[in-house]
Amino acid sequence: MQTSGKVKLPEGKKVAVNIGVDFDAASVWYGTFNKISPAYLARGEFGAEVGVPRLLDLFKKYEIQTTFCIPGHTVDTHTEVVKRIIDDGHEVCHHGYAHENPTDMSFEEEEAILLKGLEALKRVGVTPVGYRSPAWDYSPNTLKLLEKYNFKYDSSLMGNDLHPYRPREVVVDFDKGNTFKDPSDVIEIPVSWYLDDFPTQEYVIGGGEGMRSNTEVYERWKSIFDYAVNNLEGACYALTVHPQTIGRAHNIQMLENLIIYMKENGAYFTTLENISKSYYEE
Repeated sequence: MQTSGKVKLPEGKKVAVNIGVDFDAASVWYGTFNKISPAYLARGEFGAEVGVPRLLDLFKKYEIQTTFCIPGHTVDTHTEVVKRIIDDGHEVCHHGYAHENPTDMSFEEEEAILLKGLEALKRVGVTPVGYRSPAWDYSPNTLKLLEKYNFKYDSSLMGNDLHPYRPREVVVDFDKGNTFKDPSDVIEIPVSWYLDDFPTQEYVIGGGEGMRSNTEVYERWKSIFDYAVNNLEGACYALTVHPQTIGRAHNIQMLENLIIYMKENGAYFTTLENISKSYYEE
C-alpha cells in the first residue's frame, strides 16, 4: 500500500497551495527540445527579464511565499535575477543543471549533474532541501541519489494528486507483477500535467500545439482546487508555472484571478519545503 499523508494547515485554511515556478530560461529549450536557435533562446530570455519580475511583483502584491525550481544553468546565466528571487524570500529547489532528462543516465552521470546543480546553487548561497526532476521523471537511481544527498522532499512524480506521499522503488516484472520496495524517507509532493501551464500554452514547432484558451486552463485549475476544498482534508495543490509562459500578459492576469479566487476560498499559499515539514501520517 502507498504511504500517503496530510498537510497540517493553519486555522481556517483548507488547502496548501504551492505555485511552483520552474525558472528554466534557455535550458528547457536545450535540455528537453534540443533547440538553441536565437528565437528559442529569446523565449528563455523573456522568462528571465520579463516573466520573473512580473511574477515577483504579483507574489509581493498578494503576500505569497513560494518555490522557484531553478536549473544550475539558469543560476549561472541569470544570476542577478536569481538573487532577486532569493532576496524576496522565496524558496529555491534543485532542478538539474541544464534541464536534463535523467531517465536513461547511469548512476555516475546523474550524480555528476546533481552535484553540478548543487554547486551552482551554492554560488548564490542556496543549499536546497528539495528536488524537482526537469523531466518530471526518474531513473532507477534518482531516489537513491536524493536519499544519499539528504533531500527532504521531491516534487516530480504522480503517484497521488492532492496528497503528499512517500515514493518507493519499483522492481518491474511484466511476467509476475511489479514489486514495491519500502517507502522512502523522502516526501513526494506530487505534480500533474493538468496543473502545468507549459503543455497548453507554449507553441513548439513540430511539437506541442500550445496557444490553447487560458480560460480553459483557468477552469481546470479552479476545478481541481474546488475538489480539494470540498472533498479532502489536509490536501496540497502543486501548481507548476514557467516565467516564459505564465509571464505573458494574458496569462499573468489569469494567474492573478486564480490567486484571488483561491484566497477567498481557503488557500494557504506556501513553499514546497513548508508543505514537506507539515506532512503527517495518521
